[in-house]
Amino acid sequence: MRTCLDPAVSSIVRGPHSPAGAGAREQKMTTVPIEALADLERFPIHVPGTGPYADLVSRCRQELKETGLLELEGFLSPAACAQSVAEILPVMEREGYMHSRSHNIYFEDSVPGLDSGHPALRKFVTANRTVCGDRIAESIPVRLYEYPPLRAFIAKVLGKDRLYLMEDRLARVNVMHYRSGEALNWHFDRSEFTVTLLLQAPHSGGLFEYRTGLRNDHDPNYEGVAEFLSGPDSLTRRVRTSEGTLCVFKGKNTAHRVTPVEGDRGRMMAVFSYFETPGVRFSEEEQIGFYGRAGPPGSARRSVGQGDRA
Repeated sequence: MRTCLDPAVSSIVRGPHSPAGAGAREQKMTTVPIEALADLERFPIHVPGTGPYADLVSRCRQELKETGLLELEGFLSPAACAQSVAEILPVMEREGYMHSRSHNIYFEDSVPGLDSGHPALRKFVTANRTVCGDRIAESIPVRLYEYPPLRAFIAKVLGKDRLYLMEDRLARVNVMHYRSGEALNWHFDRSEFTVTLLLQAPHSGGLFEYRTGLRNDHDPNYEGVAEFLSGPDSLTRRVRTSEGTLCVFKGKNTAHRVTPVEGDRGRMMAVFSYFETPGVRFSEEEQIGFYGRAGPPGSARRSVGQGDRA
């Protein structure tokens, strides 16, 4: 894995005559091609039809099948992660929407067939700040989201004919920031899969935990879910994700959470939303609920919800 940008890219980041010290004012990396920011030597997503590409797809499919979680550790370079945080954090502090809510694992006010006091409907608190993609349109995460080879690669790994960018400029890319004491609590996703990119890891806490096999599309297993929520069992997996890791996660039937962040360094994660049909937008009600504002007027072809927006 590359640990720094090559000299040609570094000169673009700092400027050819800037000092290399930490105090140098860095030029935005939006001028740098994605090929120079991602480790495409280890993850050759840009060369479909080749042996290395086929091997990568095969390995990723196997990992996703066996664990439910695909991790491409070091996909984005350390320098690109640092620059992303430096560009996005001021926007987060100025315009980030503070979202805090009490919810059950289903993100539903009620579940048919369950009494309101059923232990499977136990409440948890999720809290984070969110910046929408329209506020960081030239950032590295948004450019990576729009990079056609990435979208085609994820479709290939998931066995999809094609994936489309989300039409909704607010929701297509979200960057979530979890500060000390904040967490993403237990839930099932409403979408089949989620794609994330960790830009900054906290010094402590902020671990990703997930439990496969709790339910399926034919059996909700409410009693099993209730037992799990009383205390995670030995089948619960815990992952400390490193900065620059691109993840593909199938969370529709897998309970998962991010544990509370500890310390003064937050956890910053980008969430990419791709769909099998074009033109997907959140409804105005969903936009206001998730982000405190609505985007430009436009009819939604399909209203969707995704758990990791909570």
